[in-house]
Amino acid sequence: MLQSNYLHADETPIKVMDKDKKGETHRGYYWVYQNSIAKTVLFDYQEGRGREGPVEILKDFKGYLQTDGYVAYDVFAKKQDITLIHCMAHAQRMFNDALDNDEARASHAMEEIQKLYVIERICKKQQLNFEEVTEVRRIKSVPILKSMDLWLQQQYVQVLPQSAIGKAIAYSLQRWKRLSTYVNDGKLNIDNNPVENSIRPVALGRKNYLFAGSHEAAKRSGMLYSRMYALIAQCESSGLSVKQFCKEQAITAATYYYWHKKYHSPDVAQRSKETSRNFYSSH
Repeated sequence: MLQSNYLHADETPIKVMDKDKKGETHRGYYWVYQNSIAKTVLFDYQEGRGREGPVEILKDFKGYLQTDGYVAYDVFAKKQDITLIHCMAHAQRMFNDALDNDEARASHAMEEIQKLYVIERICKKQQLNFEEVTEVRRIKSVPILKSMDLWLQQQYVQVLPQSAIGKAIAYSLQRWKRLSTYVNDGKLNIDNNPVENSIRPVALGRKNYLFAGSHEAAKRSGMLYSRMYALIAQCESSGLSVKQFCKEQAITAATYYYWHKKYHSPDVAQRSKETSRNFYSSH
């Protein structure tokens, strides 16, 4: 996955039991990296939210890195072989939060951003290739972005910097070049939503298991999440139903391996287990 030239990155917290912290849990983080084209995902557990984790993971990466604008990723903007791009969805959320403060300006910004998303949806619906998407963006999206850039600059000097609308405008202006970079290449996404969607199972998991039993357990959980997405990607690329594949694997294991192990002979059981393993590896 890290050999790709386009990755999404995001992070999400997880509570971890720490023997050195009596009566409280440690706040660790899964740093999540996704190749949205191949649909592979890597969950890397780190004890903190500093830049050390992504710097190590991405030390040999070259290409586009899309993030939500968190400052820990700014270090990659200084690397010659990496182009850092940001997330339009985050800019849109800032304006949504500013509706109560300045409805007119916030609504205008959101309407312009929605125009960009409509273009993206049309490209996806028409199943355009990357080159065609780039051309559509050049013709339709670039003029909207240029107009909005000018509007943001004009409005910023007219609002209070510490107001909600002032912060929303400043957020976009400070990141405008990286928010607009996606139009240069059809394979790039307008936002960081692909990796954010991949994090949802972790959020669901937190509600059930509440915390990891140790830092090592958190690392193992990250490996399991990564393997889960690898399995899904393998099934989709082979035209297989993930649900059906898992069902067949469970039936194969239960019917042959465990039955023979209990009632027949260890040799037959082992051969059945190897057959199941070979089937999995070939898919």
